[in-house]
Parts: sequence; structure tokens; C-alpha cells
Amino acid sequence: MAIHPNHFEYLHTVGFEETNLVGNVYYVHYLRWQGRCREMFLKERAPDVLADLRDGLKLFTVKVDCEFFAEITAFDELAIQMRLIELGQTQLEFGFDYVRLGPGGPETLVARGRQRVACMRGPNTRTAPARVPESLVKALEPYGPSALAGVGRTV
Repeated sequence: MAIHPNHFEYLHTVGFEETNLVGNVYYVHYLRWQGRCREMFLKERAPDVLADLRDGLKLFTVKVDCEFFAEITAFDELAIQMRLIELGQTQLEFGFDYVRLGPGGPETLVARGRQRVACMRGPNTRTAPARVPESLVKALEPYGPSALAGVGRTV
């Protein structure tokens, strides 16, 4: 199921450790899965950015949210689908669809989230905004709106 056709997908099976006493998934795990999806995107599609992170680039999550539509429980299979919503000079915004993959049944959108990330450089006490690396812009090209060229960047 492609809620948004141009997305990067991370597959996840819910474990008991991610559920609460009632048996449904504790909300904080949805946010953790956003981070994991973003990390796997960098590993698989933008390895140059990982090297840049070792050389001083910092990716700060400055805003995150998640809206829940249905409960999920242990052993549910999920596809966390990440897409680029906005690309600025120093910040990016990602959208996430959480889709329950039904064994022989329909796929269901169970949650939708967003995450705003700022690119920074410098020592921890004096970090300053930095341009989004071109290698990241290029890696995100297939996952964003066609209007990305409107921000003054060549993509």
C-alpha cells in the first residue's frame, strides 16, 4: 500500500516490549520509529551524509508530532513510510505514514506523523545553522514534492 507513492519504507514488527499493560503500543514508540526510518534512509540512500555526520554535521529534530487513527498490538507488521514534505536552506520536514500490513487482509493507515529537522554545525555550545548537504538533497529527490525546485536549490 502506498499512501503516498513516493516514499522510503522501513518495515517493523511490533514486539511485546513496545506495548503497555493494556496490550497496545505505547505512543513514544511511534516517534522512535520515525527516527529509525530516517536512520535507515541515511544508511541505505545517503551514506555520504553519514560520513558528513562524523565530520561535524548535526541533524537536530526540532519538532515532531504523531496523530493516531487505530491501535496496534504485538506482532502487527508495519510499514513506516517516509516522504519529504518541505526542503529549506537549513531545515527539512518529513512526513510519516504508519501502515499496518494485514496478513491476507486490508492494509490500514494507523497513524500519521511529521518531523522537522535542522542541519547544524559547530561545537555543542556554539552550533549554528548549516545548509542541507547537497548529497542529502539529491538522495531525497525521489521522495519529495515536485515543487522542490522552488526553494532556490537545484534538485
